[in-house]
Amino acid sequence: MRNRFGKIFYGFLGSQILVFILSLVYQQSITLLSYINISFYIASVLLFTSLIVYTVNSGFFDAISFSFRTVFAGKEEGEKKKSFDEMTPLSELVTINANPLLIVGLLDFILMLAALYIYYL
Repeated sequence: MRNRFGKIFYGFLGSQILVFILSLVYQQSITLLSYINISFYIASVLLFTSLIVYTVNSGFFDAISFSFRTVFAGKEEGEKKKSFDEMTPLSELVTINANPLLIVGLLDFILMLAALYIYYL
């Protein structure tokens, strides 16, 4: 439990440091608008990555990869055909936990929305 919160905390801290570094590199200053823009990009990448990992882990692409194996295996016999049947599904190959990415992305997105609210006051 403690390790999970550590991953989330360090991921969130790292993403905020990355926002400030990218703001200094691309905008040459740290303003509220540059923080909003860059944190939107970082939060979007984190959320999109977590959703892709979740989709792959759920087994959605297992049927598709099995279909490709059967189509492209052809009518081969023996050891080669057997090795296609014993291949590990994609959902078992990807072992990344999507929850920390999702939580860090949501926290970044909530902070970006709060900054956007302050900007339009």
